[in-house]
Amino acid sequence: MNPLPRKKLPIGIQTFSTLREGGYYYADKSGYAVDLYERGRYYFLSRPRRFGKSLFLDTLKDLFEGRKELFEGLQGEKRWDWGKNHPVIWISLGGGILKSKEELNERIGEILQDNQERLGICCTRTSIGGKFEELIMKAHKKMGKPAVVLIDEYDKPILDNITDREIATDMREGLKNLYSVLKGADAHLRFTFITGVSKFSKVSLFSGLNHLQDITLDERYSAICGYTNADVDSVFAPELFGLDREKIRQWYNGYNWLGEGVYNPFDLLLLFDKRQFANYWFETGTPTFLIEVIQERKPFTPELDQLVTTEGLISTFDVGNIPMEALLFQAGYLTIDRIEYIMEMREVILRYPNQEVRMSMNALLLQTLTNTGAQYVHNVKKLYNAMLKNDFDALKLAFQQFFSSIPYNWYTQNPIAQYEGYYASIFYSHFAALGMDVHAEDVTNHGRMDMVVFFNGQVYIFEFKVEELTPKGKALAQIKERNYADKYRNRNEPIHLIGVEFSKVNRNIIALDVETIPNTP
Repeated sequence: MNPLPRKKLPIGIQTFSTLREGGYYYADKSGYAVDLYERGRYYFLSRPRRFGKSLFLDTLKDLFEGRKELFEGLQGEKRWDWGKNHPVIWISLGGGILKSKEELNERIGEILQDNQERLGICCTRTSIGGKFEELIMKAHKKMGKPAVVLIDEYDKPILDNITDREIATDMREGLKNLYSVLKGADAHLRFTFITGVSKFSKVSLFSGLNHLQDITLDERYSAICGYTNADVDSVFAPELFGLDREKIRQWYNGYNWLGEGVYNPFDLLLLFDKRQFANYWFETGTPTFLIEVIQERKPFTPELDQLVTTEGLISTFDVGNIPMEALLFQAGYLTIDRIEYIMEMREVILRYPNQEVRMSMNALLLQTLTNTGAQYVHNVKKLYNAMLKNDFDALKLAFQQFFSSIPYNWYTQNPIAQYEGYYASIFYSHFAALGMDVHAEDVTNHGRMDMVVFFNGQVYIFEFKVEELTPKGKALAQIKERNYADKYRNRNEPIHLIGVEFSKVNRNIIALDVETIPNTP
């Protein structure tokens, strides 16, 4: 029996007052709000979907409107000057899907009208930009304090149409017309905070707003959204009863923006509610354009878990220019593992944040790279059973059946299947989709990838070769010649050396050779 009293889980709650007045759990982020106010005026933050951006903006709103009763016992109550109320202009573009610039302008007009009514202001200008500018100036004049502008989901109208370049461009230009007002209204603004999933370049969307401070990769604000380990162990302590704490960490922790790591809040809340580990966040929807980019860019799947890029590249995103690294990072499918320096240049190494994303992403990759639909689900079950029993004949048969199930026209019409690493990528993603501990090694030659799997108290060392490029039997021979097993002997576990040979002509596995080293104490 759980010895600790439980509160309500704030699943889907994006309104700060509802959360605080309704007896819900709350991980205190109000200190970040005060920090931002004290340090500057114009901010931008990018975070993946369902990470608590809207709730944080609503927290800012209540803070600036002086609702002290909501902050009782929080950091914000102690540090905030409650005589500093400001008029707040709230713009959220998260609701509905807009399909034209006309619909966008109509929606913005409705939002500005709602703000007028809430603030008791009447604007007479008719253009979108003019009305927004007038609203800011009159809000300042009425309250005698500069206005605060909070913009949530600033990029959603663009992202909803990103696969249609013409409409996406129209949306970008329509939003640019709105956001450009902020530069000229500087004298009437005290604080501006803009959030979204992606980071479009300032030139394309925030032209002239050079003083907009991007805190996306500021280590001081890495945990501004999401739950930290301390939050889980203190705020949500009553919910941990009966759950494996280390498994919670492995499944849902790991997101990092150069500072303290965080858990995905959506995942944790559903875990605490349903009491079962599942891919809650990933299953809420994968962008269509992500699948299109995967098909177009032909990723070597093992590299995605240690993808080397630059800080500039993961921050680059625009209509018609979507680097895969930026897409995967900004959408939350990859996160920062570490920073390495080469002279004065910073290299960013990306990885999957946790087991949920690693498993789900590799399942998606399998479907996308093979056009086999749910066939991989049946195959991974066979694969799991074969590995559990060390039945390598069954393992070989399972993969042969899977490669045979890939439609012939997929090879002939889709260039993604024409590079050597394709077969190795499919092999790797099967193990990763199962949640096994998989490590890719020596990945400089995509046609000859090494892979190590740790499973069921045993070590499996794989070497992949293409028959038409190497002598028969070379895969297993190379594992032995280069003594790959030596680094794992101290584990005192059985080690299986597995040489896998593919045929580009047959489009399948033609050999799977195995040699086992007992390696027990």
